[in-house]
Amino acid sequence: MLVEVRLFATFREGRFKEKEMDVREGSSLADLLAHLQIAEKEARILLVNGIAVWPDHKLAPNDVVAIFPAMGGG
Repeated sequence: MLVEVRLFATFREGRFKEKEMDVREGSSLADLLAHLQIAEKEARILLVNGIAVWPDHKLAPNDVVAIFPAMGGG
């Protein structure tokens, strides 16, 4: 099934900004993070269709996934 993945900040380095990906039916966000080689503890903000979710969230066809690292500020 196809999902759209959007990476932000440092997660784009050596990867991509936005990409349509084919993931296995029943995949979770944790499965997607593992495929992208992003540690769950490094992915601080996870959104699916604009709603904050946990890594165990099951993906559905045509979901839009946004993955953000921890942001610094000051």
